[in-house]
Amino acid sequence: MTEKYEVIVVGGGTAGLSAALVLGRARRRTLVVDACEPRNAPAAHMHGYLSRDGMPPAEFLAVGREEIARYGVELRRGRVVDAVRDAHGEFEVTLAEGAALHARRLVVATGLKDELPTVPGVAERFGHDVLHCPYCHGWEVRDRAFGVLASTPMSVHQALMVSQWSKDVTLFLHTVAEDELATEDLRRLAAAGVAVVPGEVAELVVDDDRLTGVRLADGTAHDRSVLFVAPRPVPQIGMFERLGAELNETPFGSYPVVDERGQTTVPGLWAAGNAGGFAEQVVNAASRGYRAGAAINGELLMTDLDAIARV
Repeated sequence: MTEKYEVIVVGGGTAGLSAALVLGRARRRTLVVDACEPRNAPAAHMHGYLSRDGMPPAEFLAVGREEIARYGVELRRGRVVDAVRDAHGEFEVTLAEGAALHARRLVVATGLKDELPTVPGVAERFGHDVLHCPYCHGWEVRDRAFGVLASTPMSVHQALMVSQWSKDVTLFLHTVAEDELATEDLRRLAAAGVAVVPGEVAELVVDDDRLTGVRLADGTAHDRSVLFVAPRPVPQIGMFERLGAELNETPFGSYPVVDERGQTTVPGLWAAGNAGGFAEQVVNAASRGYRAGAAINGELLMTDLDAIARV
C-alpha cells in the first residue's frame, strides 16, 4: 500500500532536517528519507554556526534527528530512486527498497558531492590537513605552512583568500600553465606574499599520519603542513531532472532555478541547501530549509482553505 504524507523531504542533512523541524512543528505529516551520506562527514568539526561552533557534524545531525522526532516527523534510512507528479500535481515517490510513498509536496535536500583532484594522498587526507574552505577550517590551522593545489586559474582566488590565515602560502600550479594567470592575479599574489610554484604535483608527503610536504613530478619536495584544494562540486540533481525542473548552468555545476523561498519551476517541488546552490554552508543550509518548510506550510494551508471555501 502507498504510504501518504503531506511532505516528503529527500535528504536528512542540515537543510532537510531544518525543513522537517518547521513542518513537524506546524503539525504536518512529514517524512525524511535519508541516505546518510552527508557532505561534511570527513570533517571532525563544523564552524561558523553561532552557538554550535566546533560541534562534530555527526553530533549535530544526531541532535537534529532527535528534535524532529519530538514533533512526530518520521525518519527513514533509504534512497529515493524515482518520483513522478500525478494528475493532481502531487508526487508518487519510490524508494530503493520498493516502498511506494505519496506526498503533496516534495523537498529535495540531497546536496552535492565533492570530486577531489586525483593526486595521491588528497582523498585520504581530506577533512584533516587537506581542506577546501578557510572559513570552515582556517582558524584551526592558522599560521601554518599552507599549500594550495591549483586545478583551474580560479585557484588563484583560493590562494589569496587563505593568505588571510597564514603568511606562508605556496600556490602549486599543478596542471595550470603560468601563462594562464592574469597579470592582475600575479600582482595580487605578489602583494599577498604567495609563492607560485609551477610543475605538476605527483603526491603528498605524509609522515606519522600528518601532512609534511608536497612532492612534484620532477622529484622536488616542498615542506607544507596544510593543503587547500578546490573540489569539483557535483550537484545531486537527478530528482530535479526527472521531474522536469528548469536548471541553471553555473561555473560550479547545474542547479535548479528557484525563487527566494526555494520553490523550483515545478509546482510543489522545493530545493534546500546545496541541492539549490553551491555556496551554502551549514548555517545557510539551515536557513534555506527553514524558509522552505515555512513556505510549504503556508501554501498547503491556503490551498486547503481555498478548497473548503469553494464547497
